[in-house]
Amino acid sequence: MAKARGTITIDEERCKGCELCIHYCPPEVLRLSERRNSLNHLVIELFDEANCTGCDICARVCPDIAITQVFREILAA
Repeated sequence: MAKARGTITIDEERCKGCELCIHYCPPEVLRLSERRNSLNHLVIELFDEANCTGCDICARVCPDIAITQVFREILAA
């Protein structure tokens, strides 16, 4: 069975820390960071890139289009 590996790019200035992406992330690799953007919102971060699958669910549920790029690579079994 093939396995996927991925990563995302987060536009921290667009992020308002609503945590929808965290809730819907199947591999649970996102969390709220201690960093704040210019609007004083805590922003999300990808804390476990090694286990990100690049599924793009986080980007699809983000109401603020803060997840701007999703990379996904399918690895041979």
